[in-house]
Amino acid sequence: MADYLSILSKKKKQGRPPKHSKRIIVNAILYVLRAGCAWELLPNDFPPYKTIYHYFNEWRKHGLWQRIHDKLRQQTRTKAGRDPEPSAGIMDSQSVKMTDQAGNKGYDGGKKIKGRKRHILVDVLGLVIAVSVTAANIQERTEAKRMLGSIKNRMPRLEIIWADRGYTGPFVEWVRQTCGWIVEIIKPVKKEPGFHVRPWCWRVERTFGWLNKNRRLSKDYECLTETSKVLILIAMIRIMTRRLVFEK
Repeated sequence: MADYLSILSKKKKQGRPPKHSKRIIVNAILYVLRAGCAWELLPNDFPPYKTIYHYFNEWRKHGLWQRIHDKLRQQTRTKAGRDPEPSAGIMDSQSVKMTDQAGNKGYDGGKKIKGRKRHILVDVLGLVIAVSVTAANIQERTEAKRMLGSIKNRMPRLEIIWADRGYTGPFVEWVRQTCGWIVEIIKPVKKEPGFHVRPWCWRVERTFGWLNKNRRLSKDYECLTETSKVLILIAMIRIMTRRLVFEK
């Protein structure tokens, strides 16, 4: 928590002091995420919505949300009795509908959804290691290469990634040669009556469930895919902060 607060509490060397505290700014951003309202519909108890969005956008551009998220993930893993850096991950994607908002979008023929696709890699606790948002017509393997390539130098302990059949083919060998990780494909359970939980894959599905509790993430309302990605990070920041503060 100390790292989280220190990043937000940095003061400018010049200029007048800020009129609003960082705490109320963050609370307003969390309100938009949880309630799913538009920025201009924020209650009057918060500062003007243009001020809130200004901070949100500036912190996005400077990568502040990503740094806070990564610090909190390390602290949450440490509190759970694990190494700060994961050695295993689970990968999957989720197609979500998009409103008539302008922006990058596509059609997922498999899920029959027009909108965007969320690609995430989580650890065994369900905490996000990497996330990417694309148009829904982008294949899982295509975006997974870009996403994994961007983190290969930041995950020194990662050894194995579990994934479903959407990641079969040459992708498995590409990951081994490029990143040095093993991709293990989890096959579906034999067709028998009733519901069957797929080993390991249920952990990433649970993370998608956590994200869907935030109404702003029930659909994709954003023009920029980068904004959608940041909202996912903020949702995880909220979850990890509560774990660090309230759970024993």
